[in-house]
Amino acid sequence: MQLTDFLKVDTATNPHFHPHHSTKLVYLNNATGFPQAYEYDRDSQQATRLVETSERIMLATYIENDLLIGMDYGVNEKQQLYLWKNNEDLVPLTNDPAHIHHYGGVSPNKEWIAWSSNRRHEQFFDVYIQHVSTRDIQCVYKDDARYDPVCFHPDGHHLLIKKTNTNLDNDLGLLHLETKELEWLTPHESEASFTDAAFSNDGKSLYLLTNVGREHTGIARLQLQSKELEWLYTGDWDYEALTLSHDGTYLAYAVNEGGVSHAFLTHLPSQTEKKLPIQSGVVTSFTFSHDVTQLVFSLDGAANPAALWCYHLKEQTVTKLANSTREHTVQEKLREPEQLAFTSSDGETIPSFYYKPDGDGPYPTVIFVHGGPESQIRSVYNPFLQYFVSQGFAVCTPNVRGSTGYGKRYHHLDDKRKRMDAVRDLNELAEWLKTEGFAHPDKIAVMGRSYGGFMVLAAITHYPTQWAAAIDIVGISSFKSFLENTSIWRRKVREDEYGSLEEDRDFFDEIDPIHKVDDIQAPLLVLHGRNDPRVPISEAEQIVEQLKHRHHPVDSLYFENEGHFFVRYENNLAAYEKSFSFLRKWL
Repeated sequence: MQLTDFLKVDTATNPHFHPHHSTKLVYLNNATGFPQAYEYDRDSQQATRLVETSERIMLATYIENDLLIGMDYGVNEKQQLYLWKNNEDLVPLTNDPAHIHHYGGVSPNKEWIAWSSNRRHEQFFDVYIQHVSTRDIQCVYKDDARYDPVCFHPDGHHLLIKKTNTNLDNDLGLLHLETKELEWLTPHESEASFTDAAFSNDGKSLYLLTNVGREHTGIARLQLQSKELEWLYTGDWDYEALTLSHDGTYLAYAVNEGGVSHAFLTHLPSQTEKKLPIQSGVVTSFTFSHDVTQLVFSLDGAANPAALWCYHLKEQTVTKLANSTREHTVQEKLREPEQLAFTSSDGETIPSFYYKPDGDGPYPTVIFVHGGPESQIRSVYNPFLQYFVSQGFAVCTPNVRGSTGYGKRYHHLDDKRKRMDAVRDLNELAEWLKTEGFAHPDKIAVMGRSYGGFMVLAAITHYPTQWAAAIDIVGISSFKSFLENTSIWRRKVREDEYGSLEEDRDFFDEIDPIHKVDDIQAPLLVLHGRNDPRVPISEAEQIVEQLKHRHHPVDSLYFENEGHFFVRYENNLAAYEKSFSFLRKWL
């Protein structure tokens, strides 16, 4: 089985039902080698590619019978919005490729859309509305912070907007579009998030996800007039992917239990909750049909690559949509991971997923570290990790301290000057895997992307004798240079997690891998995209240059037409063929 076989498994995500037809839905699929917009017709059970483009499509949803498309260029994340009408060319709406645009919904009369952009100032995002027919643009709210529209109020005269304070703290407000008066709805003191908000049909309340005053995210109903919050569902895991049906009678949602989703549907009038019979994986989105007889969602599992599934409300059955993904030949090779956990030296429980290859251990092992760090590695299909396992490597994907999904306390265990505690977790995980007989003691590699790339570089500089090889993908080699050079609008949010240039330069000098290059013993491979707006390619170039100067075993591969994420088939193939050859050589 070749790497190409695993890469050619296409994925179907982000479904949206047609607003007037319960047989049609639009979704994103990467069958062409990068995400494109497709329409699925349930009558014919056929999927059709809608827009011909050589760029990544990030958004596809309906506005009446037309299609709203979000697309960037060279994976630079500067999304532009377009209207696609009657199978003709894309009509530019935002038409400002130098800046970012985030879509925020369509008005009840379908005449206006809302979006945010940093076109006034690179660091700040203001809120705009735009007339769909005339293309007229109005700035309805601006301030020196990050604001985004969430959705229109049912009366069409108000807009729900979000102010982002940090990645895990935000406020919701109701903006009157005529007077420009803003009424804050979610006053709070300690850190809290308010997401996936949707208005009740009468416009008097909001259904939303929040962790205000709680360790984990639950489902609540917020009364707009009184600001009173009523909890509907809470638990010891985070609720997510909350979606309200068009008629306001059903809530669909998932519970993230240790990185695996459980899906639920509640009938609001009767307060009846039903757990949906789904395969193991992660639910990323729900959409109700126009007649509220079907609930379609994307389910992505480690051994069940992302596809569209439909729950039939009357029959209470779940079926996979035909032709939502191509048939593939690797199914028998895919492995479901085990959920493992070890206890760190300071008593923390560190969870992980472990993929075991054929044969008897101990195995050459790859520890893969997720990005974020405000993120979580989950039980989803990863073609590269599955390929490694098929070739005899064990793969362990830890959720080191600082990961989301395990409550606020766990998330904050790596903040600022506690950063190296998470790196210590990697070293102790490697020791535990050896002790338990999972990993060959001389054949452990560490691999990660984005913040996970920093973790790789930190691991091989602070614990240099532990690792037989290392792969850094779009990683940070110096927090100081990263904060100086990242997109200006990201800097403030990142400093709340990493520390600031004003207060923490001495700490950055102490921990930054770029200052400890002479300690590196493991061979290193570095992968990066030149259009990366998050972690500039200079982060890769500076550490590669220093290692080459030392005549240390180091290799690199830079992509001219990729950004922070590699989305093109040919580039992913090149990146991970090189990664596999590298691992095979050194492990």
